[in-house]
Amino acid sequence: MVDQNYDLNDIVEMKKPHPCGANEWKIIRMGMDIRIKCQGCNHSVLVPRKKFEKKLKKIIQKAS
Repeated sequence: MVDQNYDLNDIVEMKKPHPCGANEWKIIRMGMDIRIKCQGCNHSVLVPRKKFEKKLKKIIQKAS
């Protein structure tokens, strides 16, 4: 598993790419569920936290 130090506005890589071909996602909401936005087509997806943690591959860029 990846270190779970993700936070709001971080850019993360998931195990499966989005159908548009991009594999970078920005975390835009955190709570019981996590909303991530595709950096390729700007589509947003709401993912349950447990599923997000399971599918997270790595943190590409921390929020500044």
